[in-house]
Amino acid sequence: MTTTSIDPAPQGVMNVSRRGFLGGLVGAGSFVLGASWPLASARAASVNEAFAPNVFLAIAPSGVVTIIAHRSEMGTGIRTSLPMVVADELGALWERVTIEQAPGDRSFGSQNTDGSRSIRRFYDVMRVAGASARNMLERAAAARWNVAHTECTTRGHEVVHESTNRTLPFGDLVADAIALDPPAAEDLRYRTRSELNYVGKGVPITDGQDIVTGRATFGIDATLPGMKYASIERPPVLGGTVRAYDATATLAVPGVERVIELSSSTAPHAFKPLGGLAVIGTSTWATLRGRQALEVEWDDGANASYSSETYDAALLASAQAGGRVVRDEGDVDAAFADATRTVEANYELPLLSHAPMEPPCALARVTDDLCEVWAPTQNPQTAQDMLAGEFGLSRDQVVVHVTLLGGGFGRKSKADFVVEAARLAREVGAPVKVTWTREDDVRHDYYHAVSALSMKAALNGDDDVTALRMSTAFPSISTTFDPTARHGSDGELGQGFSDVPFAVPNIRVENGEARGHVRIGWLRSVANIYHAFGVSTFVDELAAARGRDPFEHWLSMLGTDRDLALGDFYSNYGEPLERYPYDIKRLRAVGQLAADRAEWGRDLPRGRGLGFAAHRSFLASVAVVAEVDVTQDGQLTIPRIDMAVDCGLAVHPDRVRSQMEGAAVFGAGVALAGEITAKDGRIEQSNFHDYKIPRIYEAPQDVRVHLVESGELPGGVGEPGVPPIAPAICNAVFAATGKRIRRLPLARHDLSWS
Repeated sequence: MTTTSIDPAPQGVMNVSRRGFLGGLVGAGSFVLGASWPLASARAASVNEAFAPNVFLAIAPSGVVTIIAHRSEMGTGIRTSLPMVVADELGALWERVTIEQAPGDRSFGSQNTDGSRSIRRFYDVMRVAGASARNMLERAAAARWNVAHTECTTRGHEVVHESTNRTLPFGDLVADAIALDPPAAEDLRYRTRSELNYVGKGVPITDGQDIVTGRATFGIDATLPGMKYASIERPPVLGGTVRAYDATATLAVPGVERVIELSSSTAPHAFKPLGGLAVIGTSTWATLRGRQALEVEWDDGANASYSSETYDAALLASAQAGGRVVRDEGDVDAAFADATRTVEANYELPLLSHAPMEPPCALARVTDDLCEVWAPTQNPQTAQDMLAGEFGLSRDQVVVHVTLLGGGFGRKSKADFVVEAARLAREVGAPVKVTWTREDDVRHDYYHAVSALSMKAALNGDDDVTALRMSTAFPSISTTFDPTARHGSDGELGQGFSDVPFAVPNIRVENGEARGHVRIGWLRSVANIYHAFGVSTFVDELAAARGRDPFEHWLSMLGTDRDLALGDFYSNYGEPLERYPYDIKRLRAVGQLAADRAEWGRDLPRGRGLGFAAHRSFLASVAVVAEVDVTQDGQLTIPRIDMAVDCGLAVHPDRVRSQMEGAAVFGAGVALAGEITAKDGRIEQSNFHDYKIPRIYEAPQDVRVHLVESGELPGGVGEPGVPPIAPAICNAVFAATGKRIRRLPLARHDLSWS
């Protein structure tokens, strides 16, 4: 395997020790360094100009190193993994490193924690920060010893002069380092892989002890003296409004103080609160009881006609009709005209809900010149911007405190629930905590799109696949921001569909029209979920039609090792293909690794089967072999899943494995029972009894994660494990029972066999 250079590009670094930039996040007298990506945004002379560091590193006179975490922690371990990179380059002892969570502020660069971007976007800048601070400490020590700073290095929280073995602790050099200018990019030295103590090995999770002992602060744990509680009855149909209401019974509930009508959201709904009626009281229990007693008459508005049964049929027709051509190679029409036979199938997937264990919640207090909120948000800067606009404040007058997130999956990058709390706090004149119930969360989500896919292959007289015609239709995330949108964005289409990696001479990819009737948002791995399901299941169907082993067939479809050449339609997850090529060799390698470790081809009794799927997303490749056991009466279990992962450099391997194990459960939920439906504009599901996530006995029983040792650039980790899980499970069901699954979830199907 080739190794891509991972030396960072030149970046901006600034000694901000004397600028008072971090407020109370670090102690007075500390040496504070800020680093940013890219250099173009960091050439200003003062912090008040364009310089926007992504990371701050502070060293106190005591020697304690503080690293500011500017990304949100929701179970990925990012508050540990990124600071590890800084500490390694600095030469710090991990036990003398503290991590402080940054509030929402443009000064920290992008804080939007989604898209599996945290490591790949900030690995370089973390290295720069650590190496820059090390350089300045080495120079400070060298000046004291009257030696060249190139004769010095750092380790164990000290600067060491190698030839004389003299040492100086970091803390002793703080005052000297404050007076120095940061090094030029060309003067930085980076540690080799063999010199790293943490990267590629890992350390205990920063928040682990507090989480398991109950001391960690999640959004639901935030409190303020004198705060009020709120529960909101929102319109049951998107865009609906309150026609009339009677709060008499509500106000009679002990602990309920008042009912406040909130203006309803109008299209485009974006991140705006939905509106409705807020019950304010002295406890969550009082407000929930009071809300149950509300009598409300709704005007459901334009989306009242939305019902899944009719919508899904129209969506499938749209996928079959196609329309907008996204990728067109060769002569597809001629290939089908000359075909000896064709194979075709349609695939359908429902709306999905994020359903994090911690539903949305936020605490806010608002005065004439300050808005302060505490929230489990993935995107504090969007919340800050929305609140500043809401109250006519500057960004500096809005403070967004980021708590730990009890799951996010993309839902908590939207700020609607944060704005709800702030609006009510201003109206009430006291701090207000808004808590969504599970029912609120399921019925008012930013749903993962319902989708339909139409797949067709042409085969010649030699039974070679000569053409693929693929079409997808789904309500785009764009509909949440632009109600007139009818097609998927290039980014959505490039998630496992327009970028199919197969060596077929004639390929046409199309996108049918679809309207949105609910809020559509990004969910863990986004459009890759339905595209991977359709593509991977269809390749398995093609194998069966051709009488081929499914895994060997997939290998043959990949063709020769090469970098996949794609047009301007392909965004490559925001990264240039020159830096992150779509390497077929890497995809093939994870497929082979998964098959080898799962002992693909081993004999299994009737009712047990192996299924294969592989997918590249978020610049990482993952292959899955799922083993299922289906009893004669149709009861399914998943004894084992093997996952092979090439994410480039695995900064914290244990976290990578953890994310893949979680993805296996998440993907199993998509396959088994996850389904949101609507009737008359209203979501029919409400809680985990009818929107099911895998119970312990339904989840994969043994998940084995096999990491590829790689020197390539770090890719995504949080999302790439999800897409191949559902198709691998369904392909295994076919192997076990002969029943082909083309519509999810599996709960819709009778899996019994005889």
